[in-house]
Amino acid sequence: MPATALTPVIIGLPIGMAAVLAALGARLPRRVLDATATATAATVTVLAVLLLVATSQGRVVAWAGGWTPHQGVSVGIALVADPFGAGLAVVAAVLSTAVLVFSWRYFQAVEVFFHALVLVFLAAMCGFVLTGDLFDMFVWFELMSAIAYALTGYQIEQAQPLQGAVNFGITNSIGAFATLLGITLLYGRTGALTFAALGATLTGAHPDAVIVVSMALILTGFLVKAAVVPFHFWTADAEAVAPSPVCALFSGIMVELGIYAVARIYWTVYAPVLPVSALRGPLLGFGVLTAVLGAVMCLAQRHIKRLLAFSTISHVGLFLIGVALLSPAGLAGTAVYVLGQAGVKAALFLLAGVIALRLGSVSERDLHGRGRDMPLTAALTIIGGLALAGLPPFATALGKAITEDAAASAGLGWLVAVFIAASSLTGAAVLRMAARVFFGLGAPATAHPIQRSDDRSDDRSDDRSDDRSDDRSDDRSDVVGDDGEQDSGEAEEPSPARAPRTMLIPPVVLLAAALALGMLPGLPATMGVVAAGFTDQPFYAAQVLALPLPGHAALPAPVDWFTTSSLVYGLLSVALAVLIAAAAVLRTRLPGWAVAVADAGRPALRGLRALHSGHIGDYVAWLLVGVVSLGAALGVALR
Repeated sequence: MPATALTPVIIGLPIGMAAVLAALGARLPRRVLDATATATAATVTVLAVLLLVATSQGRVVAWAGGWTPHQGVSVGIALVADPFGAGLAVVAAVLSTAVLVFSWRYFQAVEVFFHALVLVFLAAMCGFVLTGDLFDMFVWFELMSAIAYALTGYQIEQAQPLQGAVNFGITNSIGAFATLLGITLLYGRTGALTFAALGATLTGAHPDAVIVVSMALILTGFLVKAAVVPFHFWTADAEAVAPSPVCALFSGIMVELGIYAVARIYWTVYAPVLPVSALRGPLLGFGVLTAVLGAVMCLAQRHIKRLLAFSTISHVGLFLIGVALLSPAGLAGTAVYVLGQAGVKAALFLLAGVIALRLGSVSERDLHGRGRDMPLTAALTIIGGLALAGLPPFATALGKAITEDAAASAGLGWLVAVFIAASSLTGAAVLRMAARVFFGLGAPATAHPIQRSDDRSDDRSDDRSDDRSDDRSDDRSDVVGDDGEQDSGEAEEPSPARAPRTMLIPPVVLLAAALALGMLPGLPATMGVVAAGFTDQPFYAAQVLALPLPGHAALPAPVDWFTTSSLVYGLLSVALAVLIAAAAVLRTRLPGWAVAVADAGRPALRGLRALHSGHIGDYVAWLLVGVVSLGAALGVALR
């Protein structure tokens, strides 16, 4: 199969099989449905790997309908695969395969629509990263969003998943409207929609109000999808109630695609007209705010899936910081970080599903000491927590190290402290949870005296935590306080004596992959070459539009494997994570001054929790604040 045929097949195959399953699935046995869907996702994985190999020789460009460019002009839709896009397609396919394998024993009864939805979701993600057309990217964005809403509310018999899906749907739809409006403005300004043609048209143009406003609007939808503060409010609500395998896809790959879109659109469209100095400040501001707020809220959670959702938000902030450096080195570090995060975070969400299946709850309070007979799950959870904290040589640590070095080279060494703080707090939250759930360490967290009437009402369902009750926390809570979650679990099956083996294999494989990637000494140099090519807009435009290539391609970014300083920073992050987790678990043994210092942060934490009210009107208001802030920051930076 020629390389140019791989991209449409990768997108079309899962859509076609989803249609077949939706039409015939009601007549097929459960095992046939599972095997067919899994085999399809695995086939897409193989095809995506072949495409990734093909991109090592240059971009693979295919034009839908054969509408190839003529003298640099084309009305066709381009499918453009480079190592970044093809690599993300591989990640999406691998995670989809892992999720489908995990789901064999996760659901007691599953409708065929789950398999079909996952396959269409995979197709939408692959289309999103392989398109070379801005409007086509929006179309895949909308398809991906629609499927995500349905997967969030898949357990339709429960009220909480429906509420999470509604919040998810409304906020992401408003973001999509903003993106579509920005595309309209840009099309009116340029008369083009392909990335290559847009970049070529804008080269040498003056960054007027239309260009600035169009970029702010276009980025809004993708920042909402990426859960960047203050566009992030849907994330914890949705991931607290969606089935765990669905959360693995959301946190493992979907939100990262929003960051990919930011990088792709800037480097192929706006780089010729908007200088680095104009965009770096605004994106760094959003990134730092996201990383810090997500980390603090992560440590404050007792609902395991909300905890993991906020850790995703925090790491998305770190990814945005890497992109905001607007350098090939920063982009290379972010790419490695995303690869590691995909494996680790998906594994942790799947392990949360194992806990829910075995113990009927995902509430840290309810589970205190009840996981003692789950040694493998405990070990994998601890490994995942250490990987989140940046333990070398996991790929999370390697990506963090490369990005920190890139920040220091750009004269922004203070960002290293942000990386250390965010990774240590998120890792500490997971380690604290593991210490309590699997080992029964520390005093059992006391429930708040006032709970909503439906608290603990359904021990087999997921629901949102009530983050507004922290003012009723007692002195035996963690260092940063409690949240009054009302959740217990999510699984549909009766609790088995032990987790089925097919549910533990995917987390093991994903964590092993994150470790193996970090141990490849040649990976940073390869990513440096790939990132340089990604940021070379003239070369991209020439390849896609079949124009003469520029005389010189961009030089590879100087990216190293672990350095002494990066190893020290990584070990420091892990040590801080362990210390914070220990302090949280052993709070009653801390000296009075330490408790007083921790308690001093409670008013600020109450304010943060009040922002996460669960009311869609509040979330929409903050989304509008984010749009205005982004546009204003871009306008000020260009003055």
